[in-house]
Amino acid sequence: MNFHVMTLFPEQINNCLKESITGRAINNGLISVNTVNIRDFSDNKYGHVDDYTYGGGAGMLMQPGPIYDAYQSIRIKLGLPKGDLMDKTSLDKPLRVLYMTPQGTPFTQKMAEDFSKEENIVILCGHYEGVDERVLERIVTDNVSIGDFVLTGGELPATIIIDAVSRLVPGVLGCDESAVYESFYDGLLEYPQYTRPVDFMGARVPDVLLSGHHKNINEWRKQKSLERTKERRPDLYEKYINEKTE
Repeated sequence: MNFHVMTLFPEQINNCLKESITGRAINNGLISVNTVNIRDFSDNKYGHVDDYTYGGGAGMLMQPGPIYDAYQSIRIKLGLPKGDLMDKTSLDKPLRVLYMTPQGTPFTQKMAEDFSKEENIVILCGHYEGVDERVLERIVTDNVSIGDFVLTGGELPATIIIDAVSRLVPGVLGCDESAVYESFYDGLLEYPQYTRPVDFMGARVPDVLLSGHHKNINEWRKQKSLERTKERRPDLYEKYINEKTE
């Protein structure tokens, strides 16, 4: 799986992803992360890619031209013809382009599963006061938010998306079962887990987990997932119950 990140700060992306599981996945060729510096496509000698907003307002806005040219460079690198969403005849298949924005659809595990089916994902990281709407209309297929708050740029959200999606690529976790039994996989939070020692400061590992009886263990885990979800995320619990009764 290949991620292509359009950003003003490529090192922020690269440094964040070079460690731990994503770093090993990159080194093992299971995923690739191609950072494209939007400044490289500036049309002035100073490398400026922002300007004042029409109609007034605080802050600067990222210009459409450099972003559009950066996107086209990714298409060319992938052997695709130049094109965008506004020109349907130029595209055999649109690239999946995610724009990190608090105005987007909240990111979920189901979205991560959907994105993981793509061979290439392009991520646009905004900065300053955002991005000129005209280029968003031409290239963005998915507006994605990681929460109802505002950050200084889209780089941190982009790395979150890459991390979450990468975990679903076969081989990345080493044990693919790890992704199956995590929180949100079946709409519930994950059950409590324990390791050695059996007794820690008077608190013991539940006896059922020491029994070796897999049926009882699975039933206990399911019940604890339900209890934990009801306590911590009643919205998810209600959704889960409603779906089961439909």
